Amino acid sequence: MYKRQINTTLKNNVVERAQGSCEYCRSQARFATQAFSIEHIIPQSKGGDTSLDNLALACQGCNNHKYNKTEAIDPVTGEIAPLYHPRQHKWSDNFNWNEDFTLIIGITMIGRVTVETLHLNREGLINLRRVLYMANEHPPSNQS
Repeated sequence: MYKRQINTTLKNNVVERAQGSCEYCRSQARFATQAFSIEHIIPQSKGGDTSLDNLALACQGCNNHKYNKTEAIDPVTGEIAPLYHPRQHKWSDNFNWNEDFTLIIGITMIGRVTVETLHLNREGLINLRRVLYMANEHPPSNQS
């Protein structure tokens, strides 16, 4: 089966659209210790294609935790819910920041399963968010 490669133009379009932030945890690439990835929102293994609408910018942590998942069990209701889809869902409709902007709070089933499955509040992220907030560099301005 042929899988289309992500060429430089496509990669640049994804990075530009995401404004240099992970589309899941909102980490900023300019402060990352590892390169960000272009990931398939719907994995190729589940029929997802390599098109701009199916690609997202993701930090290594989110990309690794997401792997080929598209849904998970909501920790509140026990029901299966889809993971956050950056092209179909609005971030601010599914997530809020806590009062000191260190934790991402899932406010919908989609938000909760994404926070849990992708571990959006990993210890290293919380620490980085705290330091960046004190330096007026967090949260990023692209909060749609």
